[in-house]
Amino acid sequence: MDAPIIDRLDWPAIAARLDAEGYALLPRWLAAEQARALGRLATGLRRAPLASGRLGQGGLHYLPAELPAPLAAWREALYRHLAPIANAWSARLDSAYRYPGELAGFLQRGQQAGQAHALSHLNQLDEDGYVALHQRNDGEHVFPLQLIALLSEPGEDFTGGEFVMTEQRPRMQSRPMVLPLRLGDAALIATAHRPVRGASGDYRANLKHAISRVRSGKRVGLELSFHDAP
Repeated sequence: MDAPIIDRLDWPAIAARLDAEGYALLPRWLAAEQARALGRLATGLRRAPLASGRLGQGGLHYLPAELPAPLAAWREALYRHLAPIANAWSARLDSAYRYPGELAGFLQRGQQAGQAHALSHLNQLDEDGYVALHQRNDGEHVFPLQLIALLSEPGEDFTGGEFVMTEQRPRMQSRPMVLPLRLGDAALIATAHRPVRGASGDYRANLKHAISRVRSGKRVGLELSFHDAP
């Protein structure tokens, strides 16, 4: 997958899916060997135990601010297409905030506000590992979308470990969603909030995501964020 191929994705359909569900699947985003090669990057990265932040059981391996190729090019290309969606969501939620057209301009805003800790990471979960429901929305400048990808094969490398999202709408029970990911599949997901059309106009829905308990083997995944944390 490279930037020109990202440009040729069906972005109107992706935007419609994000509006309808809060996520959009990107099947076969990566070839199998490319996905496994990305997973092997975890060996040289800083590891943060999930248990230390009461976020689950397993480890997050944080990518550096200067992302390795080809992740940096993917993030820049994806952002160009996602920024108009993010701005449309802001307008629907009556927010005056508007996102720059290029990722560099948005990251500069965050740096000026003290957001300098990279959030993009690989997660490795062994048997009994899991990631609790959470959001990555700390800081003044939060991008409302992110990319997740699966870098190992369900049923072959691990069992369990489903990627789960919940959506809470006002005066309604939480809505659970399980994303049917295979090796190399990716998804664009709402980071924390999205607009939902109601009878009286748009309202804010609150979303969280998690990874269910791994029953056997090792699960490796990617979370690619477009903003940094304070």
